[in-house]
Amino acid sequence: MTRPAPVRKPRARSQARIDSILDAARTLLAAEGVASLSIYSVAERAQIPPSSVYHFFASVPALLEALTADVHAAFRACLQAPIDHDALRDWRDLSRLVEERMLEIYDEDAAARQLILAQHGLTEVTQADRQHDIELGDLMHKLFDHHFELPRLPSDVDVFALAMELGDRVYARSVQQHGQITPRMAEEGMRVFDAYIGLYLPPYLPKR
Repeated sequence: MTRPAPVRKPRARSQARIDSILDAARTLLAAEGVASLSIYSVAERAQIPPSSVYHFFASVPALLEALTADVHAAFRACLQAPIDHDALRDWRDLSRLVEERMLEIYDEDAAARQLILAQHGLTEVTQADRQHDIELGDLMHKLFDHHFELPRLPSDVDVFALAMELGDRVYARSVQQHGQITPRMAEEGMRVFDAYIGLYLPPYLPKR
């Protein structure tokens, strides 16, 4: 009986090279934005030949897609982090907690703001971001359902994913105007999130 071939992980040396490339790209992205990013500038920052960058990332959009995946991994982690169920009075407490965790990621990671909230016009990155939003929306739906008895939601609309995208539009405007998400616009983004979710969730939901 033939055994299936094992899935190969990147060798330690290759993974270290990938990490150094992504770290260099993240630093440049945070400092100078998407427009100034190039394979050569990343290679110079990482102190490796450009051919080494091309070996792992064929283009700048491929590099940015990898960074976008990293950012969304941080968002997934904040949705999966422990939550004190007894401290939740209603679903808005949960939505505020989740949004505050995501805002903390944006606040601490300038590269995340550039990738998700800045206007860069890169279709590949935008599409990757939307796909990740669908996955995050599904995780958020499960999180809310874990703590509260949810009503039946529409199957043809990703309610939680769309709520996140709407909140991000407010945060994006703040980044475009101020270079950061100001406390005032952070509050507005959370209000937008709650207002849209509130079209589908009643003010009071029984807790699990």
